[in-house]
Amino acid sequence: MAENKIKYGLKNVYYAKATIATNGSATYSTPVAIPGAVNLSLEPQGETTKFYADNIVYWTGVNNQGYEGDLEIARVPDSFKTDILGYIVSEKNVLVEDVNAPAVHFALLFQFEGDEKATRHIIYNCTATRPSAAGSTKNENIEPQTETITISATSIYVSTLGTGGADIVKGESYSSTDATTYNTWYSTAYVPATIHT
Repeated sequence: MAENKIKYGLKNVYYAKATIATNGSATYSTPVAIPGAVNLSLEPQGETTKFYADNIVYWTGVNNQGYEGDLEIARVPDSFKTDILGYIVSEKNVLVEDVNAPAVHFALLFQFEGDEKATRHIIYNCTATRPSAAGSTKNENIEPQTETITISATSIYVSTLGTGGADIVKGESYSSTDATTYNTWYSTAYVPATIHT
């Protein structure tokens, strides 16, 4: 299959609750859909360090600190509030925000459409902020109002990658991705087992 020339259209946003081990590796629960995706904007985090010698840039180092940005959706699902944001459910089935709820890590899965085939993405170790409580009155036309959560993403450790393992932040499908892996992208959070040789 040919490589995409363009991308457009965010869809199929899912989260998979993570259990992070003491060595930084992760296991994931079955992905759960976050319907109503509007916009996703994640900026790379980290710094570029330049060392000057002999009147030139003698060495350059790049520090990958993951991603941070916003996911805008129609409405934050109740499942996300309880699974990830730590809301608790009262005896009368009221969602209650617990100020002492610990951060829950998750993988974020999503896709962008392309002219050849949709590219599917996974970001491995995310945490999320609560959405703001905002709204406005209805006028002549009903205008849906969205909710936004801020996502911070760092790496997980995979011991089987390379000679000493690897810390990975993000994965994405491409033109040569295995068909089974691509087709089951939203059934199981994909974590690589080995490096292609």
